[in-house]
Amino acid sequence: MEINEFQNLIRELYQSRDEKRGADKTFLWFLEEVGELTRAYRRGEKENVGQEMADVLAWLASIANLLKVDLESEIQKKYPPICPLCSASPCCCLGD
Repeated sequence: MEINEFQNLIRELYQSRDEKRGADKTFLWFLEEVGELTRAYRRGEKENVGQEMADVLAWLASIANLLKVDLESEIQKKYPPICPLCSASPCCCLGD
């Protein structure tokens, strides 16, 4: 599934509820999901980490829909197919 397809799926399923909740409260739900992902990761709950990542992505898509942000377009602008620092793919920059 492409990013735009996923964002559209989340819009179709949840846009009405998200609009009623509003962007601020939706963002709080997103943060709650990030917290759940953090807990699953720190506890080594491998089976839950992927599920929590999916939840985080879904809530991020909900926020993007409310704010009229095209996630796929923004990702393509922010992360071109080469490293912006060393112009290599894969990146060969030194250090972290």
